[in-house]
Amino acid sequence: MAVNVSPGQFRKGNLLDVIMCALVDSGLSPDRLEIEITERVLLEHEADHLSTLHQLRNLGVSIALDDFGTGYSSLSYLKMFPFDKIKIDRSFTRELPENSDCAAIVCAIINLGRSLGAVTVAEGVETEPQLQALRAAGLAQAQGFLFGRPQPAAELRFDDDADAGADVRRRA
Repeated sequence: MAVNVSPGQFRKGNLLDVIMCALVDSGLSPDRLEIEITERVLLEHEADHLSTLHQLRNLGVSIALDDFGTGYSSLSYLKMFPFDKIKIDRSFTRELPENSDCAAIVCAIINLGRSLGAVTVAEGVETEPQLQALRAAGLAQAQGFLFGRPQPAAELRFDDDADAGADVRRRA
């Protein structure tokens, strides 16, 4: 299960406690939770946020850098913070495969993630041509309306083998 966490939630200072309580209350195993943060979280209270991220990882929670390639995109964040996943912003995916600049950026992010040992996921996949371009670039996971629409929490199904991103190799 992937959950976006805002800079405001980090600023409150009790994020670790909130997540631990939510895990206990829900019965969700920490290794089934992925926290998605944007670069903006990293710009504020760097030391405090870094400590919280490390504590979450020590619990078994995965950390994803959401919307990579937008905002400040400092590559030093990839070295400094404990990311398990890099999520390519949909602004790049949207223009695939027609826009060669977007394709080049997507390929670069995929290769960067692979070199760092991080899973890379493309957001906003809505068409088969987009999916095919991502496959050709070597991407293994994607998310977007092509795979499913948002739904109420009561209708969500949790499989033990499920991941936050659809495995593009399994899609026909």
